[in-house]
Amino acid sequence: MKIALVNDLGIALDALRRVLALVPQHQIVWEASNGADAVRRCAKDRPDLILMDLIMPVMDGVEATRRIMAATPCAILVVTASVDATIGHVYDALGAGALDAVNTPGFNGEGETGFLSKIDMIRRLIGELNSVSSGKPAVLRDRETGEPSLRLIALGASAGGPAALAAVLKEFPRHTTAAFVAVQHLDESFAVGLTEWLGEQISLPVRLVHNGDRPMPGVVLLPGRDDHLLLTAQGTLVYRREPANYVYRPSVDVFFESVARHWPGSGAGVLLTGMGRDGAIGLKQMREARFPTIAQDRATCTVYGMPKAAAELGAAERILPLDRIGPALRQLLDDRVHANHLTRTPTTDEPTS
Repeated sequence: MKIALVNDLGIALDALRRVLALVPQHQIVWEASNGADAVRRCAKDRPDLILMDLIMPVMDGVEATRRIMAATPCAILVVTASVDATIGHVYDALGAGALDAVNTPGFNGEGETGFLSKIDMIRRLIGELNSVSSGKPAVLRDRETGEPSLRLIALGASAGGPAALAAVLKEFPRHTTAAFVAVQHLDESFAVGLTEWLGEQISLPVRLVHNGDRPMPGVVLLPGRDDHLLLTAQGTLVYRREPANYVYRPSVDVFFESVARHWPGSGAGVLLTGMGRDGAIGLKQMREARFPTIAQDRATCTVYGMPKAAAELGAAERILPLDRIGPALRQLLDDRVHANHLTRTPTTDEPTS
């Protein structure tokens, strides 16, 4: 991959150069000592991946990430001296569109394996973006009709997802009777922190899923592991390693497909900002199983990848700006007569079928 380094510390740059040199296929195309310089360089020569520090003079890594994703979007991995010590900035960067975060590898070899694994994951993701997705046939079962005892809102997101999830879920008061399960692409080491951060942004309680849990009314559940999360025929949530070759872990597609197969009541599927195509096929299966489906529109996405794929597949029944998704879901939950249907009238000029 063509990789750019953004860091103002010489010792950190030396460490990054040394570790990247272990993989000859990677090429460092430019370096920047602050965020403002990175924004300018990226506009002239967009790399495959930017390794972005957080605390820098002139412009920090969060603002640089936000501006790059708005003007010349590309994959960004936050690389900082201590993720734990800068966790607030890390979540700000993830909300601005960074894919993940990792500690700067040390000169004694500490952290090299995890660092290179993160980069390899992004390499495979970029490779998948450049390939044609053939999809998988839907395996669906008929769902019961009538008023359900519990409605499930299934959400999927990737780059820019934490902020988007907060924007949607803040529309729901604490007494909401629907259940929420949100699959966000994020390393499991950030799962607890994401739960705490999201819980501070919204009124609903946020918890990590443990094997055997069930969706609960008025609670937002998030995966706590890199394994795939899925809903079983018994209505429980479980983790599975397979399919092991999926670059997305946990996969939105895997979860959405399991909801389409096994959830007997009503609800909705929502696909938010993210790089790649994950979730599009699963959202299509949810629509074919008569769930209302929503995708975030191009204008409000940090990265218009996953929702774009859903729109192209005809998986999204409605394509809405971020600030209208929460109200649309609340309208769905309040509509007892048409609990299983959202209006099919397109709200943008993007394809919906």
